Amino acid sequence: MLAAVLLQSTSNETLDTVLAPMYWLLDLWSGAMSWLARTAGIEMLSYGFMQRGILVGLCIGVMAPLIGTFLVHRQLSLIGDALAHTAFAGVAVGLFLNAAIDLGVTPYLTAVVVAMIAALFIELISEVTDAYNDVSMAIVLSTGFALGTTLISINAGGLTVSVDQYLFGNLSTVTSQSAAILLVLFAIIVGVVALTRNQLLYVTFDETAAEVAGISVSWYNRIMVMLTALVVVGAMQIMGVILVAAMLVVPVAGASQVARSFNESLLVSIVLAELSVLLGIAVSYEIGATAGGVVVLCGVGIYAVAVAIGKLQAGLGDQSAPEMGSIDVSESQSKAD
Repeated sequence: MLAAVLLQSTSNETLDTVLAPMYWLLDLWSGAMSWLARTAGIEMLSYGFMQRGILVGLCIGVMAPLIGTFLVHRQLSLIGDALAHTAFAGVAVGLFLNAAIDLGVTPYLTAVVVAMIAALFIELISEVTDAYNDVSMAIVLSTGFALGTTLISINAGGLTVSVDQYLFGNLSTVTSQSAAILLVLFAIIVGVVALTRNQLLYVTFDETAAEVAGISVSWYNRIMVMLTALVVVGAMQIMGVILVAAMLVVPVAGASQVARSFNESLLVSIVLAELSVLLGIAVSYEIGATAGGVVVLCGVGIYAVAVAIGKLQAGLGDQSAPEMGSIDVSESQSKAD
């Protein structure tokens, strides 16, 4: 028992040491939000959980469409669902270990590990068995959710938290530690995309040409699915397992109705995602609803508006709105670094 307590204390201290810079950023953010709450008289900004929830939401509003834009144009929209269900299995593993041996590790860390392993398995199954991507995703999704439900049912009596927060998301459960982990994931995702953007773009629209140009298609496919796993785990805090895939797809689908190039589609999708997040959080606070569901509903509403704008542009004689996957990517035809 004493060994378990010492192990838990050591793991928490190590994690807090690694996350110290993120805690500093969180303190700056909380101070800014508290000042804004006093100055503008916005009550919800005065609560710590809302300050953390809004920051996490803003990060998700960048991460999800940043990766989702590549996924949608590769017709891999459903991979978010597959990885979300395996992330739930990762949460179940963390909860099981904490209850069984009092490990004291946040379930979000185990979710990151399990989701990234699942992402690699999706690619591995496709490469080894020559199965279509949707087959490998279906296999991983089913296996992940089956593992999660099995571990939860075995450990039902030992759980001290409700799994509903992982299934549906909950703003009030976003702790400083989970928010700090999200900031680390945000930095990794944005940094990797910035460094590999040209290669990812080339692989997304023309794998054959990318191979001829000497780009390792399988390697960049693995990078993409692993980044997707990180986004899913980060967004799971607010969106939950069931709704997390919506943030990867809906803003991108809306942007595709009005954007004329890949870069424009990417920027517009981020703007639409941020609008969905901010509006959804504000509305959910006022009506006392779960933030994830309201955010998705706002996103779908914004998508409908984008469709209407695209049709209006076409009706006024503007260039017709591009079909999904046909956005101009002429900049990708230059040889990737």
